[in-house]
Amino acid sequence: METSISRRTFIANSTKTVVAVTAGVAAAGSLLESCGTSKKASGPASALRTGFAQEPLQYTYSSLDRAIDGTTMEIHYSKHAAAYATNLQDAAKTEGVDTSKPLEDVLARISKFSTKMRNNGGGHYNHELFWKSLSPSGGGKPEGAKLVSAIESGFNSFDSFKNQFSDAGKNRFGSGWAWLFIDSDKKLRIGSTPNQDNPLMDVAEIKGLPVLGLDVWEHAYYLRYQNKRADYINAWWNVVNWGYIQNRYESQI
Repeated sequence: METSISRRTFIANSTKTVVAVTAGVAAAGSLLESCGTSKKASGPASALRTGFAQEPLQYTYSSLDRAIDGTTMEIHYSKHAAAYATNLQDAAKTEGVDTSKPLEDVLARISKFSTKMRNNGGGHYNHELFWKSLSPSGGGKPEGAKLVSAIESGFNSFDSFKNQFSDAGKNRFGSGWAWLFIDSDKKLRIGSTPNQDNPLMDVAEIKGLPVLGLDVWEHAYYLRYQNKRADYINAWWNVVNWGYIQNRYESQI
């Protein structure tokens, strides 16, 4: 595979940390409670409780090749995401965080923690959600009646939803994420955040419970797509794990 950058340079850059953004102060605990993050401790909702350690992938690096090449997946998971998990655990130890509790609890009050916790806590959470949101047999449309109804109600049609979500990813300046999330009124919304922020954070530009997240950092797609982020996003739809997304949504409404 030809690329305008060397793999050695790509890997060397992969462990660089995110430049910190200024932390604001907001109250997110009540929002997360209204979105239902604490209403169940087991069953479907337990999948929404993220730990501090990196979980193994449920597929091989090359199995998503319809959208993401194996080399990118390997570097992304074993270098970028692994570094977030390691640095998060180090920050948790330094700052006295109880890692037996869900990471979501920390993200909801991230303004009270260090920049290291914010960047790596967000990076770890976002990637753990991202891996589960992908499947070699993914793509197509959701089949769950509740999710389909919510998408059609909120965005008029599935195609309109796809366009709006894709635009959120395409138009995110620099590095960041596009999100489908549940707001405090239990409505589905689309938005984006910079760097490794996410809607759970009390400092985020948008607030709610993430249902689907798309990584639009260049390291997620550059080997195959170079600067063509739109092509990456269009291909990404072919591996979306709608079964997992449906379970996330239905467990919280």
